[in-house]
Amino acid sequence: MSNSVVAGRRLARRAIAWQAVATVLVALAFLAKGLPWLLAALVGGGAVTLAAWVATVVALGGGVSPAGVAFARLLVGMALKWLLVLIAVVIALAVFRLPGVPLMAGVVAATLALVLANSIKR
Repeated sequence: MSNSVVAGRRLARRAIAWQAVATVLVALAFLAKGLPWLLAALVGGGAVTLAAWVATVVALGGGVSPAGVAFARLLVGMALKWLLVLIAVVIALAVFRLPGVPLMAGVVAATLALVLANSIKR
């Protein structure tokens, strides 16, 4: 297996772990407002974290391939990620009537954790 694919998978695992930790921390911060707020933050951050894992599987699942194919997998993975997040947010707000502020705080925290994890060099 190519070293760049292995490094990409390692980076993705680390970023997903950071997203999960950020989601839990934000959810715990909303615990004071009640269980629905905690659940909303978990759903928002969890949707981003799960969708990031799906995007990783799609983008890095095919191993080494030509640049066009690799780029297409990356684009499909990213589009699928944000489609899944959008669906989760709509369902959480419209069907389960979860509060919007903690839901979006979870989404933002998980997204920023991804940026932070990819910015720090180890």
